[in-house]
Formats: sequence, structure tokens, C-alpha cells
Amino acid sequence: LHPDMVLMPQYFAAHGYHTYGTGKLLHHHTRDIYDECFFTEQRWSPLAGRQQVEYTKEELRTKTTNPRHVVRFGPDNTEIVLPLNRMPSDRNPTGVGGESFDWGPFDVEDDDMGDGKITTWAIERLNRQADKPFFLAVGYYRPHIPLWAPRRYFDLYPEQSTILPKVLSSDLDDLSETARRWALEPVTAGAHKTVVEHDQWKAAVAAYLACVSFVDAQIGRILDALENSPHADNTIIVLWGDHGWHLGEKQHWGKWTGWERATRVPLLIVPPRSAGSQYKIGDTCRRPVGLIDLYRTLIDLCELPEKTDLDGHSLRPLLEDPARETEPVVTAFDYGNYTIRSGRWRLIRYKDGSEELYDHQTDPHEWHNLASDVRHERVKRNLAKQLPVSPAEPLGR
Repeated sequence: LHPDMVLMPQYFAAHGYHTYGTGKLLHHHTRDIYDECFFTEQRWSPLAGRQQVEYTKEELRTKTTNPRHVVRFGPDNTEIVLPLNRMPSDRNPTGVGGESFDWGPFDVEDDDMGDGKITTWAIERLNRQADKPFFLAVGYYRPHIPLWAPRRYFDLYPEQSTILPKVLSSDLDDLSETARRWALEPVTAGAHKTVVEHDQWKAAVAAYLACVSFVDAQIGRILDALENSPHADNTIIVLWGDHGWHLGEKQHWGKWTGWERATRVPLLIVPPRSAGSQYKIGDTCRRPVGLIDLYRTLIDLCELPEKTDLDGHSLRPLLEDPARETEPVVTAFDYGNYTIRSGRWRLIRYKDGSEELYDHQTDPHEWHNLASDVRHERVKRNLAKQLPVSPAEPLGR
């Protein structure tokens, strides 16, 4: 949509950096913006290159409560029945072509997974001597669905001892019809009702944790390589996720909502050792910020010329003083739907005008919608001042 836009690695390349990119970056759509890049199948690994063998006739005709299709994968043509969770699809009624709302272990090594392959590629780049500064982007796929990972990570989380998220049975009662549709419709994953009916809630949560641990291990490999490389003392590390994920909270599975579960992400920034004591190493900032701030932040930390046409703010002052105040942060989810988060409050406004207001000081799970409480009209009004006046362009799912 914006072919002339200068993306972050391009800006760094223009200022003397060698750029590397691997994995899920820009959703795989733009691959020619790095000096060196490596892309491999991540979503369906370890079944990359799988061969479809069999569908049941029932599946091909109509929705089934026992979906079954057989595939072969790997050098030995290992045969496996999908989906591993034996659960029908809410988004793909026939199941033809497979369903990503699946989970389970595979008896494979880390490097049989796409996320393992990109880690190995990134480590090889870190082990090089560098004659100029470098920018390395590594895009992991997990814990995206399907929640597949090597078995040893599933062994860390026995299903029977899995702790489910805290939920409230009446959680949706004070929401608008629009908000309830956002909660219940299986737009990006599956329906909570289906998960519960098939007794898969604990298995799904355990699988999510297993996939997180799998990616943690890959990040650990990279950090070990950096530690033993020539670049250990002067490299900035930034780790973040692109969105959160509901595991049954508000009867929702997946992303793409305005609630805390979908909009809050991990964000860690580690300054280089050579920076000295000016930053609060090991501290936590509890102020809201946006991922849109990262472009300005890295330009600032790397002391590149300022790029004046960027939105967002440099987070460098927060690295120096994590208690500093910040502005509330706006997130858009599809056409005309916005949520704004301050340190204490979250306001959600849907395209049809319906609203939700949550006080995170007393209600961290967002169980009690205060939007109709006249005592909070001033809070709503102040937050709403920072919402767009007209709906944004559609952002996609």
C-alpha cells in the first residue's frame, strides 16, 4: 500500500548497517528489504512438504465431529492423522486442507521445526566477524496455531496439572451484542464451546505453554551465541510479540479483540553493556507504550539521524526512568473499532458506538464493564479525546 515507505531495516541500511532477516517478518510478504535473508516454512512445520494421503468421504461432504485426514511427512514418509486434537473445525466445516486450530507434540528435533531452522541461521550470522554494524531481525512463528512443538516441551506441562485461566461465567452479560459476537465468533481460531465440549481446554493451554517454552529455548540459543560472539558488549536486544492471545478468557480463543488479553504483548529492551549505568537494568516499566514506538527508540539508541515523519515516541527516557508518565495507547482492531489503554483504564469503542470501560486497578481481568456508570463519565470523556474522530482504514485480521 505504501511502496515508498522506508521500513526500519532499510533506514538502518541507509546509515551504514548490514541487515539480516529471517522468519516471520512482515507476514512473509516483503522479502527483499534485507542484505541477507532466509525464509522457510514455519506455520506447518514439521509437516512442511507433507503429502495428503486420505480424506474420509464423510469429511468431504459435510462437517464431521471426528475429522480425519492422513498425511505423510519427513524423509521416512512418516504417516500421521490430523488434526492431532481430533476436534472439528469451527472455521472450516469440512476440514479439507487441514485446520490450524490444532495442538499436540511431534517426535522431532528443534531444527525439524521452522523456528529451529531460523535460529540456526541467525546464530551463524552472529558468529561472523563484522566490519560494520549489523541489524538482525528474527521472526518466530510459535506460539501461533497450530500449537505443535517437539515432544520434550510438552513433557514440561503435564495436562492433568495444567492451571486454566481465571474466568467469570457471567463475563459477557454486561457487554453489547457487538462485543459478544467478537468474543464468541471463531474468527481467528476456534470456539470456546467446542474446546470445552471436546474436553480440550487443559490440553490447549498446555500446548500453548509448550510452544512458548520451545521459542524460549530458541531465543536462549541466540543469546548464548551472542554471549560468545565478538558482539556481546555492544548489541541492543529487543524482544516483543505482535499480539496477545485468548485461552478461553471471555469465551474467546485467538487474537483480534480490544481486550487486554489480545492487545498486551511482551516487550523487553536490553541496552548494550557498553552503555554503562545510565539505564535501569533489570527494572520493569508499568506504563503503557506502543510497538509503534520501537522505530524511534532504536534510532535514538543507535544515535542515527532523527527520522521526522515517524509516529510514536522514543522509549529511551523510560529505560532511564521507568516511572515516567506516558500517554495512553490506542489500538485498532478492524474497521472503526478502537481501544485505548492508560496506566489505569481501558476504554473500548466499537464501530456501532457501544462501549466498555475497565478499571485495571480493581478489575485486572476486565470482568466488570463500567461504561454505563455515570460516575466515570469524566474518565471516558478524557480517554475518548485521544481516539480517532473517524474510523481508520481496515487493518485486516
